[in-house]
Amino acid sequence: MSRAGSSAAPRAPLLRLWRHVPLLDRWLLGELIGPLLFGIAAFTAVSLSVGVVFELVRRVAESGLQVWAALQVLLFRLPGFLVLSFPMATLMATLLAYSRLSGGCELTALRSIGVSTRRMVAPALALALVMSVLSFVFNDLIVPRANQEASYTFERGLGRAVTSSRGEFILYPTFGERSKPDGSSERDMTKLFYARKFESGEMKDVTILDFSRLGQRQMLQARRGIWNDEKGIWEFFDGRITNVESSGEGITTTARFDRYLYPLGRDPIRIAQLPTDASVMTVAQARTAERLLREAGNQLEARRMRVRINEKFAFPAICLVFGLIGSSLGVRPNNRTSRSQGFGISVLLIFGYYLISFIFSSLGIKGALVPVAAAWLPVLLGLGGGLVLLRQASR
Repeated sequence: MSRAGSSAAPRAPLLRLWRHVPLLDRWLLGELIGPLLFGIAAFTAVSLSVGVVFELVRRVAESGLQVWAALQVLLFRLPGFLVLSFPMATLMATLLAYSRLSGGCELTALRSIGVSTRRMVAPALALALVMSVLSFVFNDLIVPRANQEASYTFERGLGRAVTSSRGEFILYPTFGERSKPDGSSERDMTKLFYARKFESGEMKDVTILDFSRLGQRQMLQARRGIWNDEKGIWEFFDGRITNVESSGEGITTTARFDRYLYPLGRDPIRIAQLPTDASVMTVAQARTAERLLREAGNQLEARRMRVRINEKFAFPAICLVFGLIGSSLGVRPNNRTSRSQGFGISVLLIFGYYLISFIFSSLGIKGALVPVAAAWLPVLLGLGGGLVLLRQASR
């Protein structure tokens, strides 16, 4: 008896909250949930099959990937495709649900008792807002870690070595004030750090070019290097330092070393540990990458990262856009849209919206638009179009 009471207790507040929702909203939300779940399942199954399943089947047949490892990879990749299906499912659910109600004269009956069109679509917009929040949570907290685990599981399944932190071709320039022969100074590149690989906490095949000294260029080469946290300095092993005088006779001196301490920040490690694809970064990781790229003077990549950061907030808002458009199209009087027609209309609208988003994103990366505008203009245009459709349906 006590177990039953304890299990029912957490549900009681939710039930009381649900009962406080107006009957009209509960009824319309109930009509929306079914098509929403169907849309999520349908779009996820299609995209997952095309994007992952076929490749995994080929790897199992040709590369010896174990079936259990393939199933784990599929499970880890699922959140990434789920979050892609949320906007599409929201559009399809609102379009189908309101089209069915309009075709069955339920919405006409509501209009006859004075319920406005805006009031009818309010539950759809509330549901779309919930899907937007859910999309952001998935994108920032679940998808990056799941995709990382999928990559590690895939590599282990193929018998390849996997480390918790690794990267290749790490390039990190630093900028600062450089003295000129006339005594003045100018902002320019002072050092350039390059490593062929970062693996298990070590930089491999390191080269550092130092341009900070007036009339002198220094090059450090080492087989490996590690960051010493206690001393806050780099330790390089088995290498040599070459100094070239850039004035006079251009005298060159070279000295070999077994161990050498070098004063350079740990930003190269931070860059090596970041994912290479911004789409699988969390917001915090993307902001760190943008700061490092900006401080390193790589303005193009820093601008690209700023666009991607704004898109991480703009992408979930697509659910709200599609919820408004779908409900505005479906709520029109005497509208009848079958499930297959709704799927086709959804695909066309989604393709058009993502095409516009790609164009604006490219303009933002090139610098023709500021990053905020590049990410949010498609959302604002979509909301504007949805409001126009809602106004037409209200007449």
